[in-house]
Amino acid sequence: MTSQEHSGHRVSGEVNENQANDNSSELQATMRRTISSKFTTDDYKIGWISALAFEAAAAEVMLDEKHPDLPLDSRDSILYKLGRIGSHNVVIACLPAGYMGTSAATVVASHMQSKFRSMKFGFMVGIGGGVPSAENDIRLGDVVVSKPFDRHGGVVQWDFGKAEESGSRATGHLAAPPNLLLSVVGRLEADHEQGIHKYTSHIERFNKDPNLKNFRRPENEPDKLFRATYSHAGGPDCSRCDSRYLWRYPQRSMQDPILKVHYGTIASGNQVIKSAQTRDNIVNALGGRILCFEMEAAGLMNTFQCLVIRGISDYCDSHKHDKWQRYAAANAAAYTRELVLTIPVDESVV
Repeated sequence: MTSQEHSGHRVSGEVNENQANDNSSELQATMRRTISSKFTTDDYKIGWISALAFEAAAAEVMLDEKHPDLPLDSRDSILYKLGRIGSHNVVIACLPAGYMGTSAATVVASHMQSKFRSMKFGFMVGIGGGVPSAENDIRLGDVVVSKPFDRHGGVVQWDFGKAEESGSRATGHLAAPPNLLLSVVGRLEADHEQGIHKYTSHIERFNKDPNLKNFRRPENEPDKLFRATYSHAGGPDCSRCDSRYLWRYPQRSMQDPILKVHYGTIASGNQVIKSAQTRDNIVNALGGRILCFEMEAAGLMNTFQCLVIRGISDYCDSHKHDKWQRYAAANAAAYTRELVLTIPVDESVV
């Protein structure tokens, strides 16, 4: 074999080897994206993020169909649950166990958007602490939805601001939810004004399944709201607390839905609020009109186009306990399902 022939053979071998490497890379990319013979990661346009395992469980109950899990990805430690709600394919993710707060939520959202590159928008769904007031009759189990109001885009980070003589003042700006989701919210508000509450039928999924009894409304745990100046007397519930310090408000009429949906500003931060006086001081510093507190949304709003939905499980006071948490999570999930089913179906979403 001449040197020219040998050289030609060597070049040809390199080309074949490079082509094989390229083909192998393409095959691996396809395998990473392919979930089954029917779906790829590009088929999922809606993300659903929850912070706690029982919140993610409530989300999965809302699926009409569950899809195969993704194979393990060494570059992404987040485990996703895939499925369908109505005509929409949805990807659900939960924060890693033991991690909470805005930074953890940012990491999960970033991984989700990187893997599911066709995702259009998402939802942050779970529990929150309600802010009772004369203007907003918020009860345990109610649902709060982030919606632009006044100078806020729906979510304000309460623990990021400037210290002033009058108190802490939040600075910076968090983006509002995408216009399509706000339009869907407006559609649901109009339906609810007419007495059309489809989420009640979705809640029945928890009531009919005996395995989901922990997500039902607590039967032996009354909804008690105490005055802000009265602290918890101790113990796992409020059985030892003095009923003379209850903030007595009229019971809801039997004609009213068992839960109500409230729309407005949600305060987000990295600290759990367990003091009614601290709660009220923060609300006042933010100009009032805060409906609830939570711990993740501020880490999402500027990078992950989403709507925040919170079921009220406590009042951010010293009487806080976990007996209403799963019921509140179920209600938030049921409302989110109603939202997803209201999103128009077209080529940009499905």
